[in-house]
Amino acid sequence: MTPETLKALTEARAAKRPIVVATKLPSGEQLLLPDPAAPAELAAAATKALDRDESGTHVIGNETWFLHAYNPPLRLIIVGAVHIAQALVPMAAHLGLAVIVVDPRRSFATEERFPNVTVSSEWPDDAMDELKPDVRTAVVTLTHDPKLDDPALDRALKSPAFYIGALGSRRTHARRVARLKELGHTDEAIARIKGPVGLDLGAITAPEIAVSILAEFVAARRNGALAPKQPEKQAA
Repeated sequence: MTPETLKALTEARAAKRPIVVATKLPSGEQLLLPDPAAPAELAAAATKALDRDESGTHVIGNETWFLHAYNPPLRLIIVGAVHIAQALVPMAAHLGLAVIVVDPRRSFATEERFPNVTVSSEWPDDAMDELKPDVRTAVVTLTHDPKLDDPALDRALKSPAFYIGALGSRRTHARRVARLKELGHTDEAIARIKGPVGLDLGAITAPEIAVSILAEFVAARRNGALAPKQPEKQAA
């Protein structure tokens, strides 16, 4: 790897940008992807490698390439240290997710209720500004409290987070949509929110709801939803 390639790779990883090192075999020629100048088939293979978190050899035309995928860690930001969160956190950890629980209510967001997990007692807007959701981040709001959920969803919609979910009935979500529109979000942007969150499994208990949320998360992740999304442009 040339010093220039190593420097670019290091910078991309520091910035938490998904990147692929493509090495042509047997010559050792290397490219960093995504790159607008890359051949379409190679670019598509790199996108697939990132989506699947898989490195491997690909034959493209008469050329053989080894694609090494470098992804930032997957994160799940949960807003609301509630009972569903207590069920969701350990399940998410088993999927290898870095979980952050955000709730300014200190009696809820405690190490006793959420052991071995990063817990933030900041207000959701401040926490989201600090955490900076990226293309490898999922955001789920669980509080039913607009003072907590709405600021988190506002920040999530302005980010490239690949999955955004909000707990609540359809009636609750309709009111939420109206509030988000007042904040300047478009119908297209708000459509990114899975609300009510989770696959329709008929879930009732907190663990069942947690399963439905993670099932929807996996479906979004494995169906190529990690392609970068542009944050919504806000009205002046």
